[in-house]
Amino acid sequence: MRLLLILAICLLATSCTEPEPIHNTQSYVFGTLVDITIYGEPEAEAQELASEIIRDFQALHNRLHAWRASEIKSLNFAFKRSSLPVTIEPDVAAMISDATALSIQSKGAFNPAIGNLINYWGFQNDEFKPIKIDDSKIKTLVSHNPHMVDIVIHNGKASSRNRHVQLDLGGYAKGYALDNALQTLRKHGVRNALINIGGNIIALGKHGDQPWRVGIQHPRKPSAIATIELESGWAIGTSGDYQRYFMLKGKRYCHIVDPATGYPVSDIQAVTVLIPPQTNAGTLSDVTSKPIFIAKPNQRAKVAQEMGVENFIVIEADDKILISAEMSKRIKWTDAATAKYVTQIQP
Repeated sequence: MRLLLILAICLLATSCTEPEPIHNTQSYVFGTLVDITIYGEPEAEAQELASEIIRDFQALHNRLHAWRASEIKSLNFAFKRSSLPVTIEPDVAAMISDATALSIQSKGAFNPAIGNLINYWGFQNDEFKPIKIDDSKIKTLVSHNPHMVDIVIHNGKASSRNRHVQLDLGGYAKGYALDNALQTLRKHGVRNALINIGGNIIALGKHGDQPWRVGIQHPRKPSAIATIELESGWAIGTSGDYQRYFMLKGKRYCHIVDPATGYPVSDIQAVTVLIPPQTNAGTLSDVTSKPIFIAKPNQRAKVAQEMGVENFIVIEADDKILISAEMSKRIKWTDAATAKYVTQIQP
């Protein structure tokens, strides 16, 4: 996602000695740009490790793909066909269980079971084109009421009590991949790195003697409106309406669909969350922004609190910016004029 930019120019340490090496690798996985920066390691080792992480990302993407041949597509076919359990891999079972817990915590706003709705709107494609909107069809899809709690996992097998459950883990996989990548880096003794999967970013160590710093860019403007230091183990992520969307009769339809209404959310541009160090910080940076994005405007601070998010920024459809008290302590605005659009909010 273009909302989060790595502002490396501000991070170079001034020193009389030779600077430590920095290695950067880019690729395209999960339908978005992946950027891995490793600082202070020999070039060959950094290159090999970055390549290993990219391969892991691609393997995970292939396994979780919602509309191409994958473990998830096969599981969805089994759910649709019958209620009989099918064998799944242990890590996929763990992902589904974790996603279910987060779905419950969000009161169903985060709902990876609505793959049929996502597909109806055309977002299970590589290109997004306007569709002919059928309100009655959408109402029917919503009435099927698919939820993660419909999935039963027992003894390495999964089944669904609702044949309309169709998994789409696109709002979970990138964050999960970040957590795995951080473990890989630590296992190999890397002390300083920054991993960015389409705007979901996690930091390890520092860039020289300075913390990593990322920029927060307005969805409709080219430059960063703010920067924030990303300390070791912290993760930042954004949900927005600006990358995966289509326009129809002058209205923007984004890929984030409200499970309760069946329609894409339209009264907001972006939500950015900052997650402190924990074993699933990357996952939470991917997941928790979505319930806040979907919530009604007067409920967003409350939903953030329910999701355990203290640091967040909301950019509304009218360009107004809402920021939590904790986030306001960490952020640095790059343009003084932005301040007139900013309101600090409390749960």
